[in-house]
Amino acid sequence: MATHAQVMEELAAVTALQRDHPHLRFVDILLADLCGIVRGKRVSIEELPQVYAGGFLLPGSMFALDVLGGTIQQTGLGFDEGDADRSCLPIADTLVPVPWHQEGAAQLQVAMRDHDGKPFYADPRHRLAAILERFRALRLTPVVAIELEFYFLDPIRTPAGLVQPPTLPLAGRRDRRTQINSMTDLDEYSAVLAEISAACQVQRIPSGTALAEYGPGQFEVNLHHSDDVLAACDEAIRFKRLVRAIAIRHGMEATFMPKPYRDMAGSGAHIHVSLLDESGGNVFAADDPQGTAALRHALGGLAHTMADSMLIFAPTANSYRRYRSEAYVPLNPTWAVNNRGVALRIPASTAANRRVEHRVAGADANPYLLAAAVLAGIHLGITQRMDPGPPLQGNAYSDRTTRLPITWPEAAFAFERSAFVREYFGADFQTLFVTTRRGELQEFESYITPLEYEWYVRHS
Repeated sequence: MATHAQVMEELAAVTALQRDHPHLRFVDILLADLCGIVRGKRVSIEELPQVYAGGFLLPGSMFALDVLGGTIQQTGLGFDEGDADRSCLPIADTLVPVPWHQEGAAQLQVAMRDHDGKPFYADPRHRLAAILERFRALRLTPVVAIELEFYFLDPIRTPAGLVQPPTLPLAGRRDRRTQINSMTDLDEYSAVLAEISAACQVQRIPSGTALAEYGPGQFEVNLHHSDDVLAACDEAIRFKRLVRAIAIRHGMEATFMPKPYRDMAGSGAHIHVSLLDESGGNVFAADDPQGTAALRHALGGLAHTMADSMLIFAPTANSYRRYRSEAYVPLNPTWAVNNRGVALRIPASTAANRRVEHRVAGADANPYLLAAAVLAGIHLGITQRMDPGPPLQGNAYSDRTTRLPITWPEAAFAFERSAFVREYFGADFQTLFVTTRRGELQEFESYITPLEYEWYVRHS
């Protein structure tokens, strides 16, 4: 619970925001659900003191929703408890202007508390906070950077109902080619990318490199390294909302859907991690590109826990479309130095910047849960001194045996049975998350698709 001094500091921030932006009239109060989808309410700016005092309420069923917003009643967070409200308290330093709104709006992120005032077990941000406490006990500080890939799309679908690339802003044609790191593509989308960058500055999102990825209209933006992991994930939530909103202003859609096109590259969420000791030194730092013993133990834990965590890395039906051979998406818990085919990559860098890049998750993964699962794996590996085995040499796809669960039902089964998940996330959260994912899976699979009619009507 925030102290009186912290509340007063945040209220001072409200006053400063009003002074600097006198046109502000509304504040969007944002809560990220299990899938990382932003939900909440819009309040008047005069109501903000009440929000900071704990008077902002949302039902606990916010964490029992599928991607369409339907409550999975089997979680017990719906009618079983009367769809009960809980208090949501502001997250420090997340009150920022919303530059794409003409109505004069700001936004504020919140985290949910239970009826007794303690962190609500279902809120992913609290699960991450609990894992960070384990590192504090080791006197280690994780440093993370998140890379997010996304596509710009034409808001108009094809006659078959499929998505398609937008008309290029300058060339005036629709591009269906792939061209990694294309400067021409950067030029074509420079206006929307520049507005995204400007909005990131306004919202205090430390975005860095932007590059054109393999797919038409696909880009990756790197968020800066931070030793405040919770804040880094807060920023990732803000970034995804921002990108979608700015794209609309430019007549496009933006999607973090992992696989919008069958024959084009998927979109991932890569997370870079290092660990600092009490003196601020990187415990992974070494002249040897394979790093220190601590780095090897971290890799061992990540490899050991990867299969159990796949439901977090790939939470939706579309997530599993990414997992294809030679598509820069890992199929096995492998590691190597400077090799983009593996799950755990040690990037080429100076010794001081030695780190591990986790390359498994799709762009639809909840940032808090992604960071939590990765850090939990590292913690287990370090405390149990796990060995990752030798680094992979050459083509990561030469081994055709897949050792990760790359279907939704398999991943749910592995997550549900995992002692690792139960230990680091808690049994209640383990049950909640797998129940929501299974509920969404059952609903998804109840639909009969046009492809099924095309394949099976005359051949069954």
